[in-house]
Amino acid sequence: MNSKWFRRRWFDFRLGHSVYLIFLLSFSNFILIFHRLLIERVEFLNDIFSELWMFIILFVGIYFPVSIAVGAWHRKTQIKIENEQSLLNNPFMARNFRMMIDIIEGKASKDEVQKFRKFLRDIEKKSDLDVNS
Repeated sequence: MNSKWFRRRWFDFRLGHSVYLIFLLSFSNFILIFHRLLIERVEFLNDIFSELWMFIILFVGIYFPVSIAVGAWHRKTQIKIENEQSLLNNPFMARNFRMMIDIIEGKASKDEVQKFRKFLRDIEKKSDLDVNS
């Protein structure tokens, strides 16, 4: 096994850990701390939610729809701005788009077009290999 295989596994580990596992752990931790520091210390709330499972059901019942609404708003409005800013700060993409415009306008030399075509083929080959790895 080569170092590329280990680097991919390391990337997979970090992605699974940070996106999925830590999300579940931090969400559970948030609920438990919220219950301990607020519900158990405020008498009338403790009377209503004397059992943790009752609080969890109500909390999740409110939190999930609110999170979905905020996520939908973010997807519909903010992501466009974030993607635009990322594109404006990405010299790699700027070079590729400039090359495409030069090709369309006939300003790119045959050598530049061949290099660009090879560059894109190499990306496609890597992508095909990554799917099967």
